[in-house]
Amino acid sequence: MGNNILKTLLVLLTVALASCKNTEPVIVQEQAPAPTGYQGQGPNPIVPTVDRPVQRQWKGIWTFNDSTTFFTNDFEGGRLNGVAYDGNDHYTVWITAENTPINVSPWYAFKVWTTTPREITVQLSYQNSRSRYYPKISTDGVNFKPLDSVYFKAVNPGEGEFGIKAAPEFAEMTLQVNSEPVFVSAQELYTSSRVKSWVDSLSQKPFIRTNPIGYTKENRPLHLMEIQENGQAKKALMVIARQHPPEVTGFLAMKSFIETLSGDTPEARAFRNSHTVFVVPLMNPDGVDNGHWRHNMGGIDLNRDWQNFNQPETRSVRDFLRAKDADYDFVFGVDFHSTWDDIYYPLDTVVAGPKGKIVFDWIQGISQRLPQKKTNISASDQLEPTMVSRTYFFVNHDMPAIVFELGDDTPRDFLKLKGQVAAEELMRLLMQD
Repeated sequence: MGNNILKTLLVLLTVALASCKNTEPVIVQEQAPAPTGYQGQGPNPIVPTVDRPVQRQWKGIWTFNDSTTFFTNDFEGGRLNGVAYDGNDHYTVWITAENTPINVSPWYAFKVWTTTPREITVQLSYQNSRSRYYPKISTDGVNFKPLDSVYFKAVNPGEGEFGIKAAPEFAEMTLQVNSEPVFVSAQELYTSSRVKSWVDSLSQKPFIRTNPIGYTKENRPLHLMEIQENGQAKKALMVIARQHPPEVTGFLAMKSFIETLSGDTPEARAFRNSHTVFVVPLMNPDGVDNGHWRHNMGGIDLNRDWQNFNQPETRSVRDFLRAKDADYDFVFGVDFHSTWDDIYYPLDTVVAGPKGKIVFDWIQGISQRLPQKKTNISASDQLEPTMVSRTYFFVNHDMPAIVFELGDDTPRDFLKLKGQVAAEELMRLLMQD
């Protein structure tokens, strides 16, 4: 008992001496809970943007001596690098990237059919990746729907909720096949010809003009839409999409956004009388049509080339903006993308100042009208290097700008609604100025 008392006194004496040496109060802070939801990616690494070799995929039909089933990648947007027949109506397809290193956006798209109708199993296998995109199925290459979940199996599931580590290592799907080819694709097929059809259809409106502002490595045109009611509006918006080929959900939101700005509502007509909208709806047609994971035919991520402009696609937009700067006041820029979940990448007002506040007002307006989906925001406080489109738009053309990302699996009806609401809220804010 005496020893215990002595030990207690020694402890109390030690605490007292320590408090005499340091009169500052000791504050114990409760650890904040870990944030939930998609937090976005970190700062973009600086990478070279001079041309790098691209491995072209072989295009054709895979056949098997002991099988009546056929696979092909021979269409716009197709991606299939190998097929193995494993027996018992089981096939393994191999998907590789156009070059490496590369962001893990493992795009695939192929057709399959058979002379003997039956059920087959197809396993998706990747080079240095996991199975990010849930399969979409179509019989005509235009109307796609997700594969019924009862026919999908994740092999070696990942960990967490977001990012490539959360994705399964492989995926298996069961398909009912017959003599009519079935399209299997990572996302809906919006290739250059289909995008051009949409542009041409919308351009039937008398206030929309289109023209190419440049050409790609494979001589595909970069189509620009110019939307204005009377030819006198000198305030302007710059809208681009699809720098990265697999990012179809961003394109779908952009499509709804532009259709709303081009609509017949009184608000849209008034807006077009005071603002001109310039749109490049497909920034990377070479990458899209070749079924690339990420890059253009120069082997480069275009959204890292907004400082050096080594690639023809970014140079074309840069030259267009330089030519228009004297005649227009660019008041807003939007670059539509896709990632693991919906997220906004604005510039922090610490660096963008009061001019950049409209971006956050816009995000708030969208979020208030669409409370059913969490608002994820990751603001950047860096203006150098300009490297990405948003930063280049602000630094070089003084326009508040944002990278607007939509989730890979965001429901398509919600994508359309979000694009519409985003357009309506932006018109409201810009018309207040």
